[in-house]
Amino acid sequence: MKRLLITICGRAGSKGFKNKNLKTFCDKPLVYYTLAAACLFKSRRPDVAVDICLNTDSELLVEIVKAKYPEVTYIPREAALCGDTVPKMAVFQHSLREMERKTGRTYDYLMDLDITSPLRTAQDVENAFDTKDARRDLDLVFSVTEARRNPYFNMVKAVGDHVEKVIASPFTARQQAPAIFDLNASIYVFRRDFLANNRTGILWDGKIGVSKMLDTGILDIDSEEDFRLMEVIARYLYDSNPDFAAVRAAIRG
Repeated sequence: MKRLLITICGRAGSKGFKNKNLKTFCDKPLVYYTLAAACLFKSRRPDVAVDICLNTDSELLVEIVKAKYPEVTYIPREAALCGDTVPKMAVFQHSLREMERKTGRTYDYLMDLDITSPLRTAQDVENAFDTKDARRDLDLVFSVTEARRNPYFNMVKAVGDHVEKVIASPFTARQQAPAIFDLNASIYVFRRDFLANNRTGILWDGKIGVSKMLDTGILDIDSEEDFRLMEVIARYLYDSNPDFAAVRAAIRG
């Protein structure tokens, strides 16, 4: 049986959007949507041994999580990992080390689910895991959405007193250009040894694959406006899409 560690990581405070990890989203704590998706995946995949941990320096976030999800293991974030410029991989590595120390188990994979991506389905989680599990040659799989613009075709850059294509190409139709994706930072699935042995904190050191998600399901929450717009999209998806509705329905309490 494969062993998977799911990490949920969130710092106290936020310069771009204050206390975003503690927000209430569509009448539920924001972090509960990520926890519900993780637990749905766990219930759907008895063939995978899943542990879930919360890595944070926020006592309030711990209280919110423990109120409804007491089985989640709390990993106190070290002070050295609380800065704005700390690479995410350092936090993932800290979670992996601490959970392996606490449980005495060695995981095959670590999957991180971002708190600020509430519009994620259990199938999205499963797709990302299965993509990595099927590809032993990949060090990492992360979630993406299909880009609405393509630098080979309909994106430009400023060059002196005029603009040019971002990437020079002979393409006359977007369909001719290579497929381009936007990273949405919702799901990362690491091969355990690649993550544990990385010393640069750079994702691109590994061989990477992608798992596609619905593009309207994900926005970057960097402001109050982003947050409110996502709530509007969420209410539509909860009413119209059973996969998104299932995650909200699975939230405890």
